[in-house]
Amino acid sequence: MKVVISPDSFKGSISAIEFCSAVSNGILRVFPNASIEKIPLADGGEGTMENMVLSTGGTMRSVMVKGPLGNEVNASYGILGDQKTIVIEMAEASGLTLVEPEKRDPFIASSFGTGELIKHALNDGYRQFVIGLGGSATNDSGAGMLKALGMELFGKDGVPLPEGGGHLIDLVNYDKTNLDPRLTEASFQIASDVTNVLCGPKGASAIFGPQKGASPDMVSHLDKAINHFSDIVYKQEGVDMRPIIGGGAAGGMGAALVTFLDAEVRSGIDVVMEGIKFEEKIKGADLVITGEGKLDEQTLSGKVIAGVNKVTKKYQIPIIALCGGIELDFTKLDDLGLLSAFSIVPKPCSLEEAMDEAPKWVEERTESFMRVIRNYKNS
Repeated sequence: MKVVISPDSFKGSISAIEFCSAVSNGILRVFPNASIEKIPLADGGEGTMENMVLSTGGTMRSVMVKGPLGNEVNASYGILGDQKTIVIEMAEASGLTLVEPEKRDPFIASSFGTGELIKHALNDGYRQFVIGLGGSATNDSGAGMLKALGMELFGKDGVPLPEGGGHLIDLVNYDKTNLDPRLTEASFQIASDVTNVLCGPKGASAIFGPQKGASPDMVSHLDKAINHFSDIVYKQEGVDMRPIIGGGAAGGMGAALVTFLDAEVRSGIDVVMEGIKFEEKIKGADLVITGEGKLDEQTLSGKVIAGVNKVTKKYQIPIIALCGGIELDFTKLDDLGLLSAFSIVPKPCSLEEAMDEAPKWVEERTESFMRVIRNYKNS
C-alpha cells in the first residue's frame, strides 16, 4: 500500500513536517509494510521554503542580512533539488516575527534584507526565483528591496531617502541606473494568494498595516506615501502599480516585484506543487492524506487541500483530510473531491490544549481510520 502524506501546517500548533511524522506513525501501526511518501506543502506563506526544500531533497543556505529595523539577522534561502531554483520567504529577512511586538513600526520597517537575499543568490549564480510573500513587517512597497539591488531613491535636494514606507511621501525621484544587471537574466514567480491591490481601503496599508503596528493615523499616512511612490513610478516608468492584483501583498512588495523585476503572480499552492513536481510523486498512490488547521470557505479558494484535490482527482486517488476544525458541510466536501474529512480534536478542550496535543491526536485519528480501511480491505 502506497500512501502519500501532503499537508499544510496547523498554524501555531504543528508543522507540516510534524504532521507527516504523526500520520506516518498512525499508518504504520495498522499497515507496518506500507510505502509512505512524505510531501509537506505550503501555499506561499509560512513554511514554504522549508517544505519545498525537504520535498525536493534540496538544501538551505544561511546569510547575514539587515532585518526590518536595520539590525543584522541570520536569514536563509532554499535551493531546490533541481539545483537551479531558489526559494525566498520574505519573512526570513523582513518578517513580523523578527520584531518584538512593542517595537513594530511599519513607518520605518524596510524590506532591504529581502533584496540582500536575492543578491546573495545572484552572486551564487542562481537565476530562477520563487518568492513567498507572507508575514512581512514592512509597508514600503518593496522600496527597501529595490535599494538593496542597486536602485537609489532621493528626497528633496537629492538627499537619499531613509528606509521605511512612511518616508516614501518625501520621494522626489529615483535612479535605477545601478540596479543589478543580472536581474534581467533572472525569472521571478510570486507565490501568494493575496489579491489586494496596493492602495485604498483594500490596499496594503489599510488591510495589513494594523497587524504590523500601524495606528489609524499611520495607516492613512502609509497609504498616501505608497500612493505617492506609485505616482513617481508612473511618471518615470509609465507603469501604474496601483491596479496590480496582488500588488498589496507583503506591504506592497508584490507591486515592486511585478513592476521592476517582471515577476509573475501565481497561486501559492500551484507554484509549490509545480516546483516540487507533486503530480509525478503521487502517481501510483493508493491513498493521499492531507490537512490544514481549518477546513472552511478559504480552503475552497486555493489553499493546500484544494490544490492537492485538484491533482488527485486526475488520477482518481482517494483523499482524506485531517483538520483542527471543519466548517464545511458534506456537499462542499464532495465538491472538493474528498473521500472524507476528520477533525483531530477528540473532545471539548481549550485552544491551548488542542495546540499542545495536535501531534498525538493526528496520530490517533490516522490509526483510527486506517483500521477501517484495513477491515474493509479484508472483508
